Amino acid sequence: MSSLPSKLRRRARRAGMTLMEIMIVIAILGVLMTVVVVNLAGAQDDANVELTKTQMKKMEEALMMYSLKHKNKYPSTSEGLAAASKYFNADGTVPTDAWGNDFMYFSPGTHGDHAYEIVSLGKDGKEGGEEANADIQSWNMNK
Repeated sequence: MSSLPSKLRRRARRAGMTLMEIMIVIAILGVLMTVVVVNLAGAQDDANVELTKTQMKKMEEALMMYSLKHKNKYPSTSEGLAAASKYFNADGTVPTDAWGNDFMYFSPGTHGDHAYEIVSLGKDGKEGGEEANADIQSWNMNK
């Protein structure tokens, strides 16, 4: 019976985690969190690109409504999207892209034979760029 207390003492010493085990668990959790954050950041950028494309398609529909009411004419570049604002939203505001930047509008279009063109400069708000920073153009959205 004298060995029973020593077994309990050994078991009590082994019941907790060592400092090294805790550090390994924290390191593993850190790596997992990094992977999750990196993947979510990329997913957010992809979602913003798709949202901007959807907004542009809705704007194209609104511009079509404008042209039907104005003898098949679209607002000029100088009139801008504000001329058709009542067709975009009930409150008459001109939408912005998913990053809060204003859309660029040209009529007639500058690329090919388009009556108008709508452009978002992407996440960085500058011409050019790659991935989420790339320009989104109404005449080139299917690529």
